[in-house]
Amino acid sequence: MNWLLKKVKGDPVIWGVVVMLSLVSLLAVYSSTGSLAFKQKGGNTEFYLFKQLLFIGMGLGMMWLAHMLDYRYYSRISQMLLYLSYPLLVYTLFFGVEINNAVRWMEIPGTGLTFQTSDLAKLALIMYLARFLSKRQDTIHIARSAFLPLLGAIVGICVLIAPANLSTALVLFSTCLLLMFLGRIPLKFILAVVASGIIFFTLVATLVMKMPEESIAGIARLSTWKSRIENFMGDEENINGRYQNIQAKIAIAKGGLLGQGPGNSVQRNFLPEAYSDFIYAIILEEYGLVGGVGLILLYLLLLYRSIRIVVRSPKAFGALLAVGLSFSLVIQAFINMAVAVNIFPVTGLALPLISMGGTSTLFTSIAIGIILSVSRFSEPEEEDGFASEDKGKEKGGNFVPA
Repeated sequence: MNWLLKKVKGDPVIWGVVVMLSLVSLLAVYSSTGSLAFKQKGGNTEFYLFKQLLFIGMGLGMMWLAHMLDYRYYSRISQMLLYLSYPLLVYTLFFGVEINNAVRWMEIPGTGLTFQTSDLAKLALIMYLARFLSKRQDTIHIARSAFLPLLGAIVGICVLIAPANLSTALVLFSTCLLLMFLGRIPLKFILAVVASGIIFFTLVATLVMKMPEESIAGIARLSTWKSRIENFMGDEENINGRYQNIQAKIAIAKGGLLGQGPGNSVQRNFLPEAYSDFIYAIILEEYGLVGGVGLILLYLLLLYRSIRIVVRSPKAFGALLAVGLSFSLVIQAFINMAVAVNIFPVTGLALPLISMGGTSTLFTSIAIGIILSVSRFSEPEEEDGFASEDKGKEKGGNFVPA
């Protein structure tokens, strides 16, 4: 145990939150995959439990590796990942693997494994944005040298993600706007982008909602977006269209204050995607309002500790990197929970570190590992021989610039 504590650095509270979320994930996935295991694995309910355990273990390993690397090296890595993201997103758009009527996955040659290229692009864009903002602070108020190049990169990535995964593109775009605000981009530029975006999406949504179903069939996922909006805003008695929402509400109502107990969910047998998109509804059913609020507090604690890292970070790159990645994860978590309680229309976003997943869990783990790296290397002096940046300069050290 002492050896492990010496090897694990960074904010201990964030490590604790990760461990608790991982335990919740194992319990929730094991409970919510009963019907899926019966249909696909002949009743072997432990299959998905061990699969989730494997990915959580791999995620913790990648988190540890990511937090061992000085966060300043991610400044250079972000450029390579961003340049790589564009061709991967284009390839996925035209030749990607279709799963659940969405083309979001790319198959890794020779392995049979798939991953969402949007996960890589999201991580790369936030890292690149933190790098760009930290390096252009002297000219941050000039549109031509700072704002427009940055906006081009953001729009380019989000436009490539949007056709297959609009919700991820919108969350990423919102996170980038927040990061630009914190990076001292003039507010008038940001408000202009927000106003333009609202006008554009209002016009597109109005046009799509008025178009007949057959005219938009096969165009990206327009028919899916239209049906989700109609179901969310439509008649409460539309049982077929609101089936997911109705089953989620039943699960929440059954949970009450203290819940039905671990493994006692009934709605897992009726709620589609109970192990991913609607896993929060199953948690509410089994652990009640107390468990649901406790999960919210864990994500808020993750955000709070990340903000503390931002305050302590001596470099703008580390501060922007930590706040961008943490806000991205927490915003996604809150949107997933809002969908489960019928505040938002169905989006398809997973609950970070909770929902059953493969590569999404790994990329989330890497993001948290980078946050922990900022925490670790923002300390005045490290116990394992790493010196602070000022001491490194005095000794002739060569740190990667932020």
